[in-house]
Amino acid sequence: MSNLFKKSELWLSIVVIAVYSILQSLAIEGNERIGIEYSVSAVITLALAVVLYNFIRKNNLRDYYGFKALQVPPRGFLYFVPLVVLISINLWNGVKINLSLIDSICYLLYMLSVGFVEEVLFRGFLFRAIAKDNLRMAVIISSLTFGLGHLFNLINGSGMSPIANLCQVVGAVAVGLLFVIVLLRGESILPCIVTHSAIDMVSLFSDETGLTTEKRILFGVARVVIVVMYLLVICRKNKETEKLGLVMTKRK
Repeated sequence: MSNLFKKSELWLSIVVIAVYSILQSLAIEGNERIGIEYSVSAVITLALAVVLYNFIRKNNLRDYYGFKALQVPPRGFLYFVPLVVLISINLWNGVKINLSLIDSICYLLYMLSVGFVEEVLFRGFLFRAIAKDNLRMAVIISSLTFGLGHLFNLINGSGMSPIANLCQVVGAVAVGLLFVIVLLRGESILPCIVTHSAIDMVSLFSDETGLTTEKRILFGVARVVIVVMYLLVICRKNKETEKLGLVMTKRK
């Protein structure tokens, strides 16, 4: 990985994303053979998370990829309250225990590692590789690829309906854009990892009984509206912070 990183960050991101996608497909078959849902998926994704973090640590890339404290005051992000609201959307239709204890543990471990891996891949590797030449394109591509990657759920045996998948894709694009802006403004990928993992983990307790197409669309629209409003606030708040910083610098 280190040699490929030195040659081309973009190719490294493409290769690792491809490997991740292939491993996810293989893991689904492994889960079915073992008979424990998400067991193989959890092991493989946790292992990949460890590999990625060790690569980042050994090559002194933690600051480069945003593994550091938030660089602006939390009030510039409304103390991340809107992110908590986004996390709660999966529970708006009710709460339910959907899996057995062992399956639940595997699911939570899997989703915890998915949040880490996908943020490193899309907001880390891919975003940084493209941003070196074109920041705007990096924002667009990292958001779109992250969202469109969820189309994979139509063919991976998840049983998700086209409407549900479309809502998921649109929501993922919006949330992906939000995460990029949070990373850019706060210079830290940590809030993105925590929120991503939490959204996925909370879905374990989502009650889909009576979850109609209309409700799915309504929840999807709500997610997009929250993201758009939060983006506007983040941009405005951080501009105020930047102006304050300039004033303080001039006074010194």
